[in-house]
Amino acid sequence: MRSDERCRKLLKAIEALPLGETRIMEVCGTHTMAIAEAGIRSLLPANVHLLSGPGCPVCVTPPEDIDAVLELAMEKDIILTSYGDMLRVPGSRRGDSLLRRRALGADVRIVYSPMDALDIAAEKPGKQIVFLGIGFETTAPGTAAAVLAAGERGLRNFTVLSMLKSVEPALRALMATEDFAVDGFLCPGHVATIIGEEGFRYLPEEYGMPGVIGGFEPEEILTAVYLLLRQIAAGEARVENAYPRAVRPEGNPIAKNMLRACFRLAPASWRGLGAIDQSGFALKEELAGFDAEKRFRLKREAGVPENGCRCGEVITGKLRPQQCPLFGKVCTPEDPTGPCMVSSEGACAAAYKYQEA
Repeated sequence: MRSDERCRKLLKAIEALPLGETRIMEVCGTHTMAIAEAGIRSLLPANVHLLSGPGCPVCVTPPEDIDAVLELAMEKDIILTSYGDMLRVPGSRRGDSLLRRRALGADVRIVYSPMDALDIAAEKPGKQIVFLGIGFETTAPGTAAAVLAAGERGLRNFTVLSMLKSVEPALRALMATEDFAVDGFLCPGHVATIIGEEGFRYLPEEYGMPGVIGGFEPEEILTAVYLLLRQIAAGEARVENAYPRAVRPEGNPIAKNMLRACFRLAPASWRGLGAIDQSGFALKEELAGFDAEKRFRLKREAGVPENGCRCGEVITGKLRPQQCPLFGKVCTPEDPTGPCMVSSEGACAAAYKYQEA
C-alpha cells in the first residue's frame, strides 16, 4: 500500500474516533516543522488541535542567556562557535544578535558539530574557543564527547557554554501550570532515541497522561497521532512507541553513559516556563576547566522580552503563532522579533513558511 493511501486510511480512522474537543502537543521542533510542511493540522478533524510545545532548543533559551552570549562574544581573544540558528536570535534588545556583534568585530563562527569547534581550538592555540551548547538530550552527548576529547588532547583553550536542557523537567513544569489543558503528548522521536521509551513512562504513571513516540515522515506522524487519539478516546494512558526503527525501550546506553560522565543536572531558565530545577545540563566539577560559565564568570541580568513578542506563550501551547500580534507584520523571518521566528524548528517560522491557517 502506498504511503498516501495509508495516510488516507489513518485520517478516516481518526475521524471515526469518538472524541470531543481534543488538544495534543508535539514536543519536538522537528515535528513542528514536519507537521506544518505536510499540512497535517488542516487535515485533522476540527475538534482535534495540535499544539506546539517547548521542543525547539533555540526557542526555549531565555533572553538573559542570549544577552550574556552577546557580551561574551565581544571579549578579546575569544572565538565564539555556534550552530547557525543561534546567530540571528535577538536578545532583550531588538536587532541585537550574534550576527550584529560579528559585524561589530566579534569573531563568531558557524560550526556543524562541537568537534568542529575543537578543531578550531587546535588550530588557534592563542585564542579561547567557546562552543555554545544548545539542545536537549539529543545533542548533549555530542557536546559531552567534545569535552572529553578536549581533555584527552590537552586543549585547554576550549570551553563549552552549556545551555543544554532536559525535556522531562520542562514537561513536568508545564503540566503543573494552572491553565494546562493538553490531553496527550506526541513525544519527541530524537530525544527518545537517547532516553528510550522508559524516559517517558512518568507521563502515564504519575500524571495519567498518554504519550506516543513518533517518527518524522507524514505517515509516521499520522500514525502516532492516531495511536494517541485512540488512547484518549478509550480513556487510556500509556507510552507507545510508534518509532521502533530508531527507538528502543532502554534508549541508547552509550549516549546516556556519556551524559552521566560529563554533566550534572542543575537549575536552568526556560523561555515561557521560567526557572526549572534540575532541568539544565551543567558540566561536572571535575570538568570545570572546560566550563565557559566559570572561566569567563558570566553574569546574567533579567532580560526584558521584546514588547509584544509572545514566543513564550506559543511554545507552551497557550497561543497559535498567528495569534501573536507581531506575527507576519513586525516579526518575519527576515526581521525576527523572537526566536520562534528564527529557528528552523520554531513554531512561528514553520507557520509563516507554510502559511498554516
